Amino acid sequence: MFQDESLDVVSFESNWQQQRSVKDSQTQTSEIINYDAEVQVVTYSNAQVQAEEEETQFQLIADQSENLMQFLRYATPLICEELDKNSKSHAFDGYDVNWEEKAEAIECLHTLSYAEVNDKLQCTDLSWNAIGSVIAVAYGKLDHQDWCTDKSVLCTWNIDRHNIISSKPDTVIEVSCCLTSIDFHPERISMIAGGVFNGEVQVWDISREDEMLIARSGISDDSHQEPVTSIKWINDPNIKSKALQLMSSATDGKIFVWQINMQNQDFQLTKGFVVVTDNIPKSLRISKAKDNAEIGVTGFSFSNEDKSLFVIGCESGNVFKCSLNSERNAVTGLNSIPLFSPVTFAFHYHDGPVYSIECSPYHRNLFLTCGMDTSAHLYTILQSKPILSFEPGNGFMFNIKWSPVRPMVFATSTAEGSLLIYDLEISKINPVINLAVNDNKSPVYSLQFNKQRRQLLATGDGNGKIQIWRLNDELTNQKTRETHHLAELAEVALE
Repeated sequence: MFQDESLDVVSFESNWQQQRSVKDSQTQTSEIINYDAEVQVVTYSNAQVQAEEEETQFQLIADQSENLMQFLRYATPLICEELDKNSKSHAFDGYDVNWEEKAEAIECLHTLSYAEVNDKLQCTDLSWNAIGSVIAVAYGKLDHQDWCTDKSVLCTWNIDRHNIISSKPDTVIEVSCCLTSIDFHPERISMIAGGVFNGEVQVWDISREDEMLIARSGISDDSHQEPVTSIKWINDPNIKSKALQLMSSATDGKIFVWQINMQNQDFQLTKGFVVVTDNIPKSLRISKAKDNAEIGVTGFSFSNEDKSLFVIGCESGNVFKCSLNSERNAVTGLNSIPLFSPVTFAFHYHDGPVYSIECSPYHRNLFLTCGMDTSAHLYTILQSKPILSFEPGNGFMFNIKWSPVRPMVFATSTAEGSLLIYDLEISKINPVINLAVNDNKSPVYSLQFNKQRRQLLATGDGNGKIQIWRLNDELTNQKTRETHHLAELAEVALE
């Protein structure tokens, strides 16, 4: 049934893919042309800016409803009666509210210096900007015996910077002559005015990236002929312009009021005064003084209430009350405008040049002076003799400033490197603080309270170093009825 059988093998070739024939050939294409070209890219740089905080504007809604009017008519007499009672109460005498962290001791927060001028130039003046964050420093020399051939600088530091470099200013402006006085604009936080040893007045804008000098007076018949000793932004009540004016004094005896011409980058002299020996009463005049000789003005300060009234200190030691409205004894000379005598009253003099003078921010009649005779005086404009005199025995007294927050406190700097702070609530003779600013007793030529940050005070010395001090609470928190006590001090002196 079954048997083995061998069959022949049958095979066949696969034909699912045919072999392709290949042949070489050539094609012609256009040449690809390449070009090299330069491109311009945007470069980035970091810069700091300073801006004032914008104030939120609120609009009051007028409510004229009868219900409100009835309530006010009923409540107003009751509230006024209680307020009148409270004003006469002494329940909270001696009570002070302090929301800030307490500071028991005076502390040096920063020591600033510019390496290029260290031990070569002195700190001649200081100024804080309008918001209290930037300190400007004028460098120069105060011991010239002849023409000034030294170059100086204006430097600024922003103390709010997190990574502040004490030896590297944020701004450095070179000046061809020694800078003697500076003042920040009270509203425009980047604008600084400066007086120069050669008699020039200049204004800079430190927010500019290129040329910061925006105006200069130049040297002419309408400028100072000797070193500028003080410069300040003022609001002359007789000038209708909304813009502030500049007032400068110099050792040539002249006081000028300037209006800045931003378009022409120069100044217009709007008012001028000259102080001469004829202004001194014979009882206060030095016998050797020549008649009608010019008296060098070393500084001036305005009353906190009457913007036309100011006081001046002089190289002769004289102290005068002056007025912007004065038109007495006009002098015509090389100037384009007549020069008037500003003096309206003479005070008892210092026995040497007056180095600093400042009106009280809390009392319209009081002002301080200090000078080469190693003394400081407290005057009232209502009498010629000082109310109080201070002689700490620390050498020449170069600068004196009222505290902006304590009516009875003032500070002064000395030739022996000391910062002296007086508190008239505690003592009318001795300072409550006698602080050595430096180790080598280098003279402290400049000091400036920070009006926006009540605990800060800056000093500048003969080594070119600037120190920022944090004052303690005792010196920065106003005492109860302190303003009243200052007024009493002025009134008692007149009795």
